Amino acid sequence: MQEADFHVAIGDQVRFSKTVSESDVYLFAGITGDLSDVHCNEEFMKKSAFGHRIAHGVLSMGFMSTASTLMFTPHVDKYVGFTPVSQGYDRVRFMGPVFFGDTVTITYTIAKIEAERFRCLSDVVVSNQHGKPVASATHIMRWVPQQGARQ
Repeated sequence: MQEADFHVAIGDQVRFSKTVSESDVYLFAGITGDLSDVHCNEEFMKKSAFGHRIAHGVLSMGFMSTASTLMFTPHVDKYVGFTPVSQGYDRVRFMGPVFFGDTVTITYTIAKIEAERFRCLSDVVVSNQHGKPVASATHIMRWVPQQGARQ
């Protein structure tokens, strides 16, 4: 696989924005079973350092995944002999709270292409409506060769 076969280039960028609602947080809490007071008990959180309930940090990671889908899905039919899949996130950081009603913007930028390893690395930053970064990570996208496909 050569760099041109990735159909993205270093510096390519997509953005995705979403207002985080109470229902987003409660649906996520129900799916994961994480019903912590931090996310689901406003009275408890009124006395906390944050003053209000906050969204799960990994909900922001789900939005990171949405941004990666926006980056690669337009090209998926061009990856002849390969299947692009997420290999994970490195250096995940939650730097600030996401409150119910906040609008987050995820910026996903291709940072490095490693053709010899069939993967690319992307910088992902989640910012709130004030432009303050609240989460970040490095996403690893890998192209897995299909059985029997020429490489």
